[in-house]
Amino acid sequence: METSVAAEGTRAATASAPGVQGREVRSLTALLTCAMAFSMLQLFLLGALGPRLMEELDISPTVLGLTTTVGFGTAAALSPIGGRMVDRIGPRRSLVLLLVVSALALVLIGAAPGTALLLGAVALGGIPQALANPATNKAILVAVPPARRGAVTGLKQSGVQLGAFAAGLPLAALATGGLGWRGAVWTASGAALLAGVWALRVLPADQPAASAAPARASFVPRGMVAWLAGFSLFLGAGIASVNTYLALYGVQRLGMGPTVAGGLVAILGVAGILGRVGWSKAARPGRAEWLPGLLACGAVGAAVLLAGGLLAGPLVWLGAVAVGVSAVSGNAVSMVLVMQRAAPGRAGQDSALVAAGFFAGFALGPPLFGLLAQSGRYGAGWMLVAVEFAAAGAVAFLWAVRDRRLGTEKAA
Repeated sequence: METSVAAEGTRAATASAPGVQGREVRSLTALLTCAMAFSMLQLFLLGALGPRLMEELDISPTVLGLTTTVGFGTAAALSPIGGRMVDRIGPRRSLVLLLVVSALALVLIGAAPGTALLLGAVALGGIPQALANPATNKAILVAVPPARRGAVTGLKQSGVQLGAFAAGLPLAALATGGLGWRGAVWTASGAALLAGVWALRVLPADQPAASAAPARASFVPRGMVAWLAGFSLFLGAGIASVNTYLALYGVQRLGMGPTVAGGLVAILGVAGILGRVGWSKAARPGRAEWLPGLLACGAVGAAVLLAGGLLAGPLVWLGAVAVGVSAVSGNAVSMVLVMQRAAPGRAGQDSALVAAGFFAGFALGPPLFGLLAQSGRYGAGWMLVAVEFAAAGAVAFLWAVRDRRLGTEKAA
């Protein structure tokens, strides 16, 4: 997802210093990948550590789902203006702000004595989510040579799944050890601060804003953007339910220990990294239009596998992998489509509107699932997720068919 960078394409091309070395680009790519991971790490941690939080803070599955609603609701509300803020203060300051606020939100989560502060900390964490894609994409425009921007963008987008892996395996293991869940969250907070220092060292100083006025902001999606925002809404609702309740499902219904259940989140993260990189490379014009629908269909099967874990435990592991390869990858492909087809000066704003749909889905999905989880009806919950993924597929295929028909009419 790119930031609003109207009138910056030419300036960005010239700002990509011809002397930038491969080692510097690799270092920048690693930093941007970490920034994407930290922007959403708090929500993955809440999912992976959910059983411990419910026990110690005495919260219900519904409240656990509400944390996701609050975080992504904040991100959805701020996304349309996130690009303009990044344009104003620059990518270096934006990334440092992102990482510092992420660290603060994690500190507050670790210190939360109950529901009120926990939800407040999660709301604060919505700010980094809204800044992440605009800031990282603008950093790429400023510092990466044009020929390498596609590869760097694909790799840094996988940072979100890197966050899922970190929450599900190493941090969940720390929570099981002597540190406890609060110590694990505070460890992540310290790592975010270190990444902020790294950003100050790696990123070039922010340049004054271009004198040309940026493109007028639009908060209403139209055409392709409206279709992709609808697709992202349903896709996000299903993905968020999986992220939030998968570990809890493993503990409450499949008899797993908290660490093993956290491994479900970790393996989903690894599959998502591989899927996002692979499918983004495959999303060439003429093929990319059909991939969101096909991946959503695969996600329906993944949700069925998760439900099948009630009958045969190993199926839940296959389901976690399938969600990463299909549903999680569908979001990345939708962003590739925006990059390929946005009008000049509109890529950032269009990406923000599609992202807002995705975040809105993340806000709406878990509370609905939580009502079913509260009564132990996880099978029905995974069927709800399957319906959400099916709706995403229907929207995607309707758009692809309509787009093909319009293209044929124009050719005629």
